Amino acid sequence: MTTTHHDAIVIGAGAAGMMAAAQAGQRGKRVLLVDHNVEPGRKILISGGGRCNFTNVDTAPDRFLSDNPHYAKSALSRYSPRDFLDLVEARGIAWHEKTLGQLFCDGSARQVVDLLLDECARGQVVLALGDPVAALDHGDGLYRVALGGKVHTAPALVLASGGPSIPKLGASTFAYDTARRFGLAIVQPRPALVPLTLGPDEALFRELSGVSTEVEVRWNRTRFREAALFTHRGLSGPAMLQISSYWQHRTAIHVDFLPDATPGWLLDLKRGTPRQSLRRTLSERLPERLADALLERLGASGELGAQGDKALRRIEEELHGWAFMPNGTEGFAKAEVTAGGIATTGLSSQTMEARKVPGLYAIGEAVDVTGWLGGYNFQWAWASGAAAGRALRELPTS
Repeated sequence: MTTTHHDAIVIGAGAAGMMAAAQAGQRGKRVLLVDHNVEPGRKILISGGGRCNFTNVDTAPDRFLSDNPHYAKSALSRYSPRDFLDLVEARGIAWHEKTLGQLFCDGSARQVVDLLLDECARGQVVLALGDPVAALDHGDGLYRVALGGKVHTAPALVLASGGPSIPKLGASTFAYDTARRFGLAIVQPRPALVPLTLGPDEALFRELSGVSTEVEVRWNRTRFREAALFTHRGLSGPAMLQISSYWQHRTAIHVDFLPDATPGWLLDLKRGTPRQSLRRTLSERLPERLADALLERLGASGELGAQGDKALRRIEEELHGWAFMPNGTEGFAKAEVTAGGIATTGLSSQTMEARKVPGLYAIGEAVDVTGWLGGYNFQWAWASGAAAGRALRELPTS
C-alpha cells in the first residue's frame, strides 16, 4: 500500500477544517484535507437560506455555550469577524448586514466555499474527498490514516468533522469516536438551534402551523427576543431555536407574547374603551389565529368592561409569561448545530491541541463550544480553525 507523508492531516472539509488547512498551508506546511463527502463545505452551502450568515459583528464570548465559558475567549480574540470580513472583501464578495449583527453574502453561499478553497489552493493544500477513513492509528510520533487504498502519515492530526447534526449532509460522530480513542472526554452531545416539539396537551398550538410573531422567550435567566413560529410539531423560529440550546428536558419555557406592552395595559384599555372586545384587543396586537387560540385556552371572552380587574390582571400575567412544556426537540436531523462534544478540559485554548496527546487538535463544532444563532458558529469555526492552523507552524519541518 502506498504511503505519503504530510506535516498535518485535517479530517473534515467544512468551515473549520478548510480554515485550519489554509492557514497551515500558507505557512509552508504540507497539509492533506480529508472528507468522506465528495463536495466540501456542504453545511456552508445550505446556511443562511443559501446566502451564508458567515459571521456576526457582535461576536463576544458570552454568545457561546460551553462547560468552560472562558475557553473560546483566546481564539475569538485572535481571529475576529473583521478578519474574516477582510477575506470576503478582498475577494470582492458583496455582503449585507441584517438584524442583530448578522452578515450575509448578497449572492450565494457558494462564494464562501470558493473563497476557502482558493485559500487552501494558495497554501497548496492537497484535497482527498469522497473516501471515508478506513483506519486511523498513532505510533512513533506519527498519525496514520488509511484512505482510498493509501496510507497517509503526519505528526499532526486535526479533528474538524463536526458533530451529528444534519446527518443527511454526512454528519457523524467520527470526531468524538476518535477523541475517545485518544483518551479525551466527551461532553454529552445534544441537538442545538433546533425546533421544540409540543405534546398532546398543547395540540391547540400545533394547529397554528405557519403563524409567526415576535416574542420574548426565556428559560431560567436566559432570554431572547426574536420571531417565534408555530409548526405542526411545536415551536420554531429564531427565538425558539435560540432558547433550545439552553432548554433542558422536563422544564418549561416562558413566552411573553406582548414584550412591548406596559404593566396594566389591559386595565387602561378597559377604562378607555370598555365596549371593546377581548378578541379585538388581542387581534390588534397578535395574529388573529394566535389571539383566538390564547383566548380559548384562557377561557376568556366578551367586552373589556365586563371583565373584573383581577381577571384582566390574570390575562396580562399569562400573556407576558405563557408557559410551554416542550416534550422534546426535532433532534439532530433538524438541529443546525450540536451542543456538547470534545471536552475543552483536555484542549489548549491557545492552540486547540490536546494537552496529553501531542499533535492531536480539535476545532469547530467537534468541540464543546456552541454559538448562538446568527453567524456565531461560523465565527467559532474561523477562529478555532485559525488557532490550530497557525499553531501547526510550530511543527518541526520534516
